[in-house]
Amino acid sequence: MKVGVPREIEQGERRVALVPDTVKILVAAGLEVAVEAGAGAAAYLGDDLYQTAGATVASRAGTLLRDADAVLKVQAPRESEISLLKKGAVLISFLQPATQGDIVRSLATHGITAFSLELLPRISRAQSMDALSSQASAAGYKAVLMAADRIGKLFPMMMTAAGTVAPTRVLVMGAGVAGLQAIATARRLGAVVSAYDVRPAVKEEVHSLGATFIELPLETQEGEGGYAREQSEEFLRKQRELIGEHVAKSDVVITTAAVPGRRAPLLVTADMVKGMRPGSVIVDLASETGGNVELTQAGKDVDVNGVTLIGTRNVPSTMPLTTSQLFARNVANLLLHLVKNGVLALDFQDEITKGACVTHGGEIVNERAKQMVSAA
Repeated sequence: MKVGVPREIEQGERRVALVPDTVKILVAAGLEVAVEAGAGAAAYLGDDLYQTAGATVASRAGTLLRDADAVLKVQAPRESEISLLKKGAVLISFLQPATQGDIVRSLATHGITAFSLELLPRISRAQSMDALSSQASAAGYKAVLMAADRIGKLFPMMMTAAGTVAPTRVLVMGAGVAGLQAIATARRLGAVVSAYDVRPAVKEEVHSLGATFIELPLETQEGEGGYAREQSEEFLRKQRELIGEHVAKSDVVITTAAVPGRRAPLLVTADMVKGMRPGSVIVDLASETGGNVELTQAGKDVDVNGVTLIGTRNVPSTMPLTTSQLFARNVANLLLHLVKNGVLALDFQDEITKGACVTHGGEIVNERAKQMVSAA
């Protein structure tokens, strides 16, 4: 079985789907691995490292894609890449079916068996394959560093001969994987941290990290797999009214709230941003899916009356070496789950295989993906 890893062509994407260490694992499992020349360069992984690990380095993406039985990518493929894949080939990547309906339909039309990492079931057996979580954890960590770099003050309390410096007050909105990592990182830097989430079940996790959990008199909003479910506009309106005073008191706000396959919920209004003290910082990790903050501009930093609103796209890609290593392990584990004795052996009775598969046999086979594509 031949595995192909092309160079990522989306602007700003620096990650790569396999690193040399995971190439060794796949080769040891009896698979042939080909990597496009320069695929790992942006993640500081040279072609020589891949060759040493047992991979073939292909000079052209076209040949690699046409020959591959399985293609591993970070971002969803473009139409120009899909057209090169052979019928029956397997693709594993982030697919974003809610916003990439045309790509999903094209994969079905070309007879590609595509697996979307966003749709991987949230079960214990799939934890080692959970790329959403591994990348979100890195994003939560980096969000705090971005805020600390821009805040213009120290995070920890310091007692000096010139007086005592008060600690930075950080509010994290959304206590999923990214939020919890942001809480932990801000606490390590010495900030006073509070957090809010629509799921009361995360209260203990927030407390275990040394942060204060903000409780609002609202109904729980926990959905499938532990994610927050999509909230009604009425719920979000009430939430914004109640959370506003906490935003105003904070020096840093980090928003991480996301509902898989949907637009990010609006948590922070323009009036809330304008109510923060000049010099404050907001990092919106949901900028690519519409933003949790009303004034977010994806890919840009915005100044609002002295408040800096950071809308950096694709935060995991700003740490390409580590995030590639994590992503590669997730993807390799999923691929090896689909392979038996060196050959593809798809078992659609298996919860992982069935849950993550989007297209197969010329059709969109995942019900959640069908709903997302039809709604897109």
